[in-house]
Amino acid sequence: MAVSSSSMCLNAGRLPPARSISSPSRLFPVTSFSPRSLLLSDRRSLVSSSGSRFRFSALCVRDSKAAEVTQSSWENSVLKSETPVLVEFYTSWCGPCRMVHRIINEIAGDYAGKLNCYVLDADSDALVAEEYEIKAVPVVLLFKNGEKRESIMGTMPKKFYISAIERVLNS
Repeated sequence: MAVSSSSMCLNAGRLPPARSISSPSRLFPVTSFSPRSLLLSDRRSLVSSSGSRFRFSALCVRDSKAAEVTQSSWENSVLKSETPVLVEFYTSWCGPCRMVHRIINEIAGDYAGKLNCYVLDADSDALVAEEYEIKAVPVVLLFKNGEKRESIMGTMPKKFYISAIERVLNS
């Protein structure tokens, strides 16, 4: 089941190189500039027109309950798993991915032992992303017995992910 949302980032590898523009809203593939839609690779302070400061940080998977999976661990962790698996495809520059990652982190804690949760950087492991035709992020795929059962594209509420997980667990 594929569902799309307007909160998605296109794959940067398929886009022309970014021009050097002073406006932060034009540097990133987002529709409008807000603290939630901008992702920087390192911590920086930006000053808004009102003079207030916003702090941004990159997606950190080290402190996550969802483990990182790579191309080399994909087969053993996902395809050969006896437990159903959830995989979040993200990129470091994608703002909506941060929102989805928080939800997946909560789900990983809620479903510990029933569902294995992983994150995969679609830029670093492009071959896996291409194999599953990931053209935009965030995308969450659910696997059972090595077979893709559900796909969720874009940013969705937590209950949407829970419904898809329950369908896979009960199938």
